[in-house]
Amino acid sequence: MKIERLPLNALRAFAEAARTESFKHAASRLGVTPGAVSRQIKQLEDRLGVSLFARHANGVQLNETGRQLARDIDSGLERIAAGVVTARESARRTPLLTLSVLPSFLQLWLLPRLADFDARIGGLDISLEASESLTVPAWQGDGARLAIRYGRGPWSEVNSHRLFGDELFPVCAPSLLEQYDCPMTPADLAHHPLLEVAWDSPQGADFPGWQTWLNATGVADRVAAPQRRYSMSGLAMDQAIAGRGIMLASPPLAMDRLESGVLVRPFGGQHVLASPMTYDLLTPATGEAPPHVARFIDWLLETANCSRETLGTAR
Repeated sequence: MKIERLPLNALRAFAEAARTESFKHAASRLGVTPGAVSRQIKQLEDRLGVSLFARHANGVQLNETGRQLARDIDSGLERIAAGVVTARESARRTPLLTLSVLPSFLQLWLLPRLADFDARIGGLDISLEASESLTVPAWQGDGARLAIRYGRGPWSEVNSHRLFGDELFPVCAPSLLEQYDCPMTPADLAHHPLLEVAWDSPQGADFPGWQTWLNATGVADRVAAPQRRYSMSGLAMDQAIAGRGIMLASPPLAMDRLESGVLVRPFGGQHVLASPMTYDLLTPATGEAPPHVARFIDWLLETANCSRETLGTAR
């Protein structure tokens, strides 16, 4: 006989009566009369074809068949309760993506755009780690651990997805240009502090800087080497915005500040230093991204592509 064909009210009445071996107590728990409990249990016994209680003048007592059925029902109820808890937790739980990101890229490009992901796609808890160390990507159940890195590819033992190529160009506060009646020239940099990003690559790669730029523009003999150095681009950019000097900026890091007007390019689209570095999303070399993570990856690549188009149009 299939359990779903048994009267559920009768099973419930039996389970309550079995716990205390009392129809009266079961009736009190269920909010019905003892007679109703007695009738439901008799209905269950008739359906099963066996008696479950020994009935005496002073009460009832479970027989062996009744005790076995009570144990089975309790076990089933425990499984049902556990299933309900699991279902509730599953409904509340969303996949977790841990994303290790270069601090300046996180601050200047990614964070301002994450609200767009939440609004358009969502469904993913994202834990952000500001780090430059070489993180090993991994799929983790329905989530993942991924990384965005800046350096010279190819990256070993991972799949890499290009977000941005790189180049460097001077940027400064608009107030600095107001000192000049005619367009600023590279030689004029001799009159301003040069803000250098002294970045230690985990790969040991050389980061192009002011000396390379000065050599390329032919003014290295007229402009002093930088005397102010910062470990992150975001720190140097804050100083440039405050009018305390000129820095070499990377397009994705500077684009929002250039668009808002707090930074300008003193030489326009001229005197751009090509860089061998790239910004890449690193994912595991094998396996497939879980669906929610795959949607985040697609969004990230699409958003980076839109930024590249914006940068290309702005030149």
